[in-house]
Amino acid sequence: MSMFCFQCEQSANPGGCTVQGVCGKTAPVANKQDELTSALIGLARACDAKGASAKEYQLLKQGLFMCVTNVNFDEERVQEFINRVEAARQAIDASAQDFDWEALWVGEEDIISLRSTLLLGMRGMAAYAWHASVLGYDDAEVDAWFVKGLVEFAKDHSADEWLALLMEFGHINLKCMALLDSANTESYGTPVPTKVSLTVEPGPFIVVTGHDLHDLKMLLEQSEGKGVNIYTHGEMLPCHAYPELKKYVHLKGNFGTAWQNQQNEFDGVPGAFLFTTNCLMPPRKTYEDNIFTTDMVGFPGLKHVETNKDGTKDFSAVIEKALELGGYSEPQEFTGINGGHEVTTGFGHGTVLSIADKVIDAVKAGAIKHFFLVGGCDGAKVGRNYYTEFVKQTPKDTVVLTLACGKYRFNDLEIGEIGGIPRMLDMGQCNDAYSAIQVAVALAGAFECDVNDLPLTLVLSWYEQKAVCILLTLLALGIRNIYIGPTLPKFLSSNVLGILVEKFQLHPITTPEADMKAILGNN
Repeated sequence: MSMFCFQCEQSANPGGCTVQGVCGKTAPVANKQDELTSALIGLARACDAKGASAKEYQLLKQGLFMCVTNVNFDEERVQEFINRVEAARQAIDASAQDFDWEALWVGEEDIISLRSTLLLGMRGMAAYAWHASVLGYDDAEVDAWFVKGLVEFAKDHSADEWLALLMEFGHINLKCMALLDSANTESYGTPVPTKVSLTVEPGPFIVVTGHDLHDLKMLLEQSEGKGVNIYTHGEMLPCHAYPELKKYVHLKGNFGTAWQNQQNEFDGVPGAFLFTTNCLMPPRKTYEDNIFTTDMVGFPGLKHVETNKDGTKDFSAVIEKALELGGYSEPQEFTGINGGHEVTTGFGHGTVLSIADKVIDAVKAGAIKHFFLVGGCDGAKVGRNYYTEFVKQTPKDTVVLTLACGKYRFNDLEIGEIGGIPRMLDMGQCNDAYSAIQVAVALAGAFECDVNDLPLTLVLSWYEQKAVCILLTLLALGIRNIYIGPTLPKFLSSNVLGILVEKFQLHPITTPEADMKAILGNN
């Protein structure tokens, strides 16, 4: 059976995966996800014609999220969700037609490129919207755009009309990121700078990976006082900075590094694992019995924690598994990629802007000459070492803002301070890109200039669809001279890429040395 997928950075050359996904996704699963996408378009058409309730909006968000890279690898679970979507469409408007799933990626190259970019961006936004929604935060305009975007995807548009839709989507995604920021900070408090140990203490433990703060909070509540320690992994690291999460004394530290290292880092570990949301690797047989999945996550044969009607989850089986495994008998001192024993997180926009006067004074005094935002998704390609070397080469009078799992390439490095301000500021998950935008806007306001006139350069790594929606937001805001790598998206045709390069001065990365010279010049 054949498939087609070009939605992630590591999809096969030259145009995408056609036999099996590099991520491990099989052809039957890939095709089922295309069927799901087409069914979601049918549901959106029905909602567009007859109106939608919260139930339908939730289905659209969940379904799009289920199609994000490294979320669901289970053909049966995807089919079950297709059945739910079809039932909802029939109940609203049985005459509404699904899209032909075999035609999703077929057509004139530039048009397919543009409409694919919209769809992939919407999948990324669905992840953000879902994280906000489980905390009780929804936005009518964001929800309505899932209907609009899917309906427009299935229409014919000129290239200019597609570009206009992409820019409109970018602004909507900014609204969605702001919604998620409010959901997280109002639920768990404003993140505070926090040093996080990479050592695992003796005794039973659970490692939580993915992105879901709500799942972590429920697990912390249910495991309190039961002799089980909790460790974060990957994009869960920033959880240590939230006051309402860090108050749990059994939230001990961070285990391992970025998502693509899971198979090596989890193998042979005497602990239980909770897989939430995305950035997940298909497990090896040697440790799959220790894994529990939840929400849209699916792997054939793995134990799944269902969501109750009231939104709660029972994690007792995960806790019991950790107690059964027993953990390590002695402390295990792990390190980051560069050998560091601790990392720091918690520099969201609330924290950074609280010292804005200090930062501005340092810029005016010449102590800080440039800001770099070096962040985004990580992956397995050797070329991603670029980001480590780039940070190592940043001058001592510059500040490195970072976020998302790309930071694991360098977040255990000690690069010093400037007047008490750490040179490396971890702003959180990819979900927290809103913080970086807010800081940039605030600095531009303070210096009474355009964001593009700031001594600020964005050097981004991408992997999956959340990176796509963030990039579209940055472009919609008019931010130029973004450096992106390690490779350019395969869903961007040469003509579409040319438009983006010309209009927004988008730069493919080259070498750290050459790019640093181009950015800083003789400064």
